[in-house]
Amino acid sequence: MQGKTPKVSALWLSLFVSSSLLSGCGSSGSSNPAEETPDVPELTCEAPLVLNEAGDACISEETEQPGENTNARQCVANPFEGTNIYLRGGMNSWAANEDYQFTYMCDRFELVSELSGEMEFKVADENWSTTSNWGGEEGSELSEEQALALVLDGANLSYAFDGTYKLLLDVSESQEAPNLSLQTCSEAPFEQTLYLRGDMNSWAASSEYAFSYYCDGYYLNVDLADSYGFKIADEGWAETSSFGGDPASEAVLTEQQDYSLLSDSNAAASTENLNYDFDGAYTVKLTFADDGSMPVLNIGPQTWVQTGVLEVTNPIALSAHYDSRQLANKTPFGAVPAGDNVDFSFTADSGIESAELVIESRKLEGNQDILEYTEITRIPMVASEAGEQQRWQASYSFENVQVYGYYFVFHVAGESYVLQNNNLAVYETAERGAGGEATVAYLPEDSKAIRRYRHSSYVPDFTIPDWAKDAVYYYIFPERFRNGDTSNDPTPGVDSYHGDNIEFHSNWMDTPWVPGDGSDEIYSNDFFGGDLAGIIEKLDYIKSLGANTLYINPIFEAPSNHKYDTSDYENIDDNFGSNEDFVRLCAEADARGIRVILDTSLNHSGDDSVYFDRYGRFDGVGAFENEQVRSDSPFYTWFEFFPEETEIEKQFTGWVGYATLPEIVESEGWKAFAYRNEDSVMNQWLDRGASGWRMDVAPWVTNEFWRDWRTHVKAHDPQALTVAETWFDASKHLLGDMFDSTMNYIFRDAILDYAAGEPANELYHNFELMRENYPPEAFYGLMNLLSTHDASRALYQFGYNSADQDAAVIEQAKQRLKLAVLFQMSFPGAPAIFYGDEVGVTGGEDPYNRAPYPWADQGGNPDDQLLADFKALIALRNNNPILRRGSIDAPVYVDENCIVLLREYNGAYALTAFNNATEAKTLNLSVAQLANSQLQDLINNSTVTVAEDGSLSLNVPALYGTVMLSQ
Repeated sequence: MQGKTPKVSALWLSLFVSSSLLSGCGSSGSSNPAEETPDVPELTCEAPLVLNEAGDACISEETEQPGENTNARQCVANPFEGTNIYLRGGMNSWAANEDYQFTYMCDRFELVSELSGEMEFKVADENWSTTSNWGGEEGSELSEEQALALVLDGANLSYAFDGTYKLLLDVSESQEAPNLSLQTCSEAPFEQTLYLRGDMNSWAASSEYAFSYYCDGYYLNVDLADSYGFKIADEGWAETSSFGGDPASEAVLTEQQDYSLLSDSNAAASTENLNYDFDGAYTVKLTFADDGSMPVLNIGPQTWVQTGVLEVTNPIALSAHYDSRQLANKTPFGAVPAGDNVDFSFTADSGIESAELVIESRKLEGNQDILEYTEITRIPMVASEAGEQQRWQASYSFENVQVYGYYFVFHVAGESYVLQNNNLAVYETAERGAGGEATVAYLPEDSKAIRRYRHSSYVPDFTIPDWAKDAVYYYIFPERFRNGDTSNDPTPGVDSYHGDNIEFHSNWMDTPWVPGDGSDEIYSNDFFGGDLAGIIEKLDYIKSLGANTLYINPIFEAPSNHKYDTSDYENIDDNFGSNEDFVRLCAEADARGIRVILDTSLNHSGDDSVYFDRYGRFDGVGAFENEQVRSDSPFYTWFEFFPEETEIEKQFTGWVGYATLPEIVESEGWKAFAYRNEDSVMNQWLDRGASGWRMDVAPWVTNEFWRDWRTHVKAHDPQALTVAETWFDASKHLLGDMFDSTMNYIFRDAILDYAAGEPANELYHNFELMRENYPPEAFYGLMNLLSTHDASRALYQFGYNSADQDAAVIEQAKQRLKLAVLFQMSFPGAPAIFYGDEVGVTGGEDPYNRAPYPWADQGGNPDDQLLADFKALIALRNNNPILRRGSIDAPVYVDENCIVLLREYNGAYALTAFNNATEAKTLNLSVAQLANSQLQDLINNSTVTVAEDGSLSLNVPALYGTVMLSQ
């Protein structure tokens, strides 16, 4: 990606902390600036917001005072509610024709229509009612120059039409004498669809954020309630149709006022992300000059009504029912081994004439940059009687290992309908539809508008290392965990960062530095001295916590504090220790029953590396030695160069545009070095004691690369765990041919929102999507996260933002964290504890989420009570195999506050219940599997008796939950 994508979204901003270098590449975002911008703590601006010095265009609503913002429109109720208004005349034989029906928008009626020829007409309702039958005064003429006042029962109007027009009937001043205006519509300046692409949809070109061209501009209605960064662009980020803020502008945008944008092709530098603090329903409008230039953005209250979207009213069509999680509709359940047959059926009232099952192949590339479907086949469905309804059935064998799409088309009374996925959003995922119950719509002309169900077809013998299902990760950002050897500390004046000096914190309990806080103006160059010796020193602590697997962020030689800008894949960074120290770490960890998972990127290296050597610091010849392309370098084929470019940083491809992270080409030489050779990078570190790999920015690497990589890694060590970094629905990476597991950001987002008080019944579908779409082997081995090095800490999410907050706020945040950890420890998958969460570490976006662990001997104040709670909850999982390996089905019960789940293992059951309300709840349940059981409450050490019919009354404490085992 070269300059075609937006600056990093708020989601991905946590990755970057340098105007010249990422602060941690451990996440993925549709961002590819041509000019890098430093990451700062969450941007706050006062209304009206102004472009800050970094260039981000902050756009916000300004609180209106009486008399201000004269452009603002106040919407009013339709005075003719229940009465349709039409253009009636020579164009439609004076009939009340649906094609010429006006749409009420905010405070006026509008109609856009193609009209040709000299025609007489009037504006009236279906019945020519005396209160809604308007014409003109005798002799009045309609023109585009000014509005014409109409009168009730007036004379016919006349106009020589020749094109597409917008007719506007303004009834806001008078219903008896409304104003009629006429405007010639221009053609859409772009053939391709434009999308709102930003934090709200993971920067993808998703259908629900597609603009509609309507007469004079592109319109989109949104309903959002948060601050989002975004741009406007087509599906492929073409330079001529990708729009953002002007880096040089100081313009201010307030509600309903225009803001001029630039296209990427017209910007002197990369255009800036736009930012808006949404709080409800809005209409986003983008207009252009006739030649497609001078784009102007306007965001205001929702005043536009999308026309042409018809509501299905046919009762037979509406009776169609399909639920992808019901065996009556789809069997077998969920993901299925490749080659197996799957039976599909839906039910409906009698009257459907025919139906077909449509099967498609799904293509997903990059950070959801390409998401498309190609039809494979249409299978006629066969009807049979199902009580008073009909059941329509078809079968298909999914032969290939891939993610497919499917939906149903059926026909009633000459109309065609689609039975499609629902409109539920999935965290971080561009594609809407979470599986489960279907929705019915008219079959759209553009198949892109259809919401497909997804079906995963996986490698039949797919297994993950058995130990991974029992894993409890302790997740370490090594530079900030523990300084065990001060002799290897980074030293200002000796160590450098891209030729610049580094900074070192003499106080371990300092806050990480960013420009503007008194440190220098460089990101990612401040160090605390954490190292491998520190991790070794605290292995007993990690063991006592209950963790049995270390996931460590990159430790290879690199100039930054995050180490994703690798300089040497074959050696430990000298500020962390040595290769021998790593061997010792693995041996000491193994002696305590702890495995070690390493982290690296095979998508990009650092520009200050042995392989690239942009600054000429290493022996040998790098591919870009001293900023010269060197075809004689042994690493030349690892990178792609553009020597015709005059600017240095355009002569190669940087990951998402960051020149400090040159992308690595998937060449044969690189593959041999990285994983194919017997002494490859992957093998070297497995042989030194690592138990697996977490792969950074996995979506930016091709499927073919990962398949080959997995084959070689597993051939060398079948028990090596392979983990992808994907933030969105990771189905395609978890089919048995690429990865065993993924960093489960969908889990993280859903459980943090739930524990923060969001309605359970509005978010649990995210968990169900994973249960359905992921193969069971992967689902039970997912790395389930709460905090990460790329996102705000969990306690910060729960409101603990500073030490001087009210004690009650902090205490409630910790209780919410305990609720999240209880869920994490009792749900399928492998829980991950980010270092310091267990003792109350909080912090916002990077680098504040990477604060040092507060060791007491370094002046810290760890929360020992919270630590004890963590230990107890982890022990709950470790001591009960059913919480690690027990199967799970659909929820037993979900309401706004409570979630009740049932797990089964070797004939025993665990009933887990959670409550995010601030008051206790009593639930009356019926669970047939538990009939006549005695349940032992592992939290409160009490018992509950289940009746013969499976009914029981369950008390769930406020902001917490319970775990009950059958006796």
